[in-house]
Amino acid sequence: MNKSELIDAVASAADISKAAAGRAIDGMTDAIGGALKQGDQVTLVGFGTFSVRDRAERKGRNPQTGEEITIKAAKIPAFKAGKGLKDTIK
Repeated sequence: MNKSELIDAVASAADISKAAAGRAIDGMTDAIGGALKQGDQVTLVGFGTFSVRDRAERKGRNPQTGEEITIKAAKIPAFKAGKGLKDTIK
């Protein structure tokens, strides 16, 4: 499912226009992204939890030269599915 299909599904389920559903989805993704940027986590009970994890610095290899390189530490977004979502896809 891509974003436009999600907008169609939300508009149909909530009985609202596609434009309103698009604004709602954009607002939700912006709010989640903003919270993660501030270091918070977002929990949607029954669906899951969005959080930020730290990835440690590690060694890697340049595939073209085989030279060993250092890959910098990074913060990465993570999602842990909740029980309700897990039960839905069983």
